[in-house]
Amino acid sequence: MNQPLLEVKDISLSFKGVKAISNVSFQVQEGELFSIIGPNGAGKTSIFNSISQVYRPQEGDIFWKGESILGQRPDLVAGLGIARTFQNIELFPQMTVLDNLLLGRHVRMKRSWLAGALWLGPAKKEEMKHRLAVEDIIDFLEIEEWRKHPVALLPYGFQKRVELGRALAMNPELLLLDEPVAGMNLEETEDMARFILDIRRELGISMILVEHDMSFVMDIADRVLVLDFGQKISEGTPEQVQKDPAVIAAYLGDEEGLVLDVE
Repeated sequence: MNQPLLEVKDISLSFKGVKAISNVSFQVQEGELFSIIGPNGAGKTSIFNSISQVYRPQEGDIFWKGESILGQRPDLVAGLGIARTFQNIELFPQMTVLDNLLLGRHVRMKRSWLAGALWLGPAKKEEMKHRLAVEDIIDFLEIEEWRKHPVALLPYGFQKRVELGRALAMNPELLLLDEPVAGMNLEETEDMARFILDIRRELGISMILVEHDMSFVMDIADRVLVLDFGQKISEGTPEQVQKDPAVIAAYLGDEEGLVLDVE
């Protein structure tokens, strides 16, 4: 097997003696759509925060293309090619869609803040290049009509698209999607599923998806990792995971004769 794009190896994370993650390992291959599921409090977002180095695990290691990223600043991890969305929308509501997306390009900008403020010479050319990249994302996510509107005026489903677009603007190789369809209606959920699949197919970006919507996960994920109380209890294809007695017990409290509803 090829070297994984990301390898999480035996990580454990505690907060004042309370274990959020306990000895969890997994790998994500290039081009893969990997999902992490589990009941509330299982440690899913803590794993995202560990990968992005907002949290630093006390045990284990995290490797990006074979190199440890443990102890790196979150902005440097983003610069390596790991971008994320958030469970709760973290946009700037009074700024336009265009400006929110341009913020995602900051990690790719080389000129100083002073050169950017003066907007002369190379800094001007660089900004124009980044604006063109953002316009491509606006077209890709079908949010042209909202591009100059403040984010606060957008319907909820479109705000989630902008959050996804800002992560894409970072030009990542790996996207961490934290509950991308939480709070959405059926039509919005189907649209988001389409965009996520298009991101993999057309842009070739690998993804780790955390989500509570089991039907959504089972429809689009290549492999699924299941957590319960910070521990890995199952990993495999969607078909394998939904038939695992340990998974059924974690979700439904009974190991006999139950199958996760993925209709």
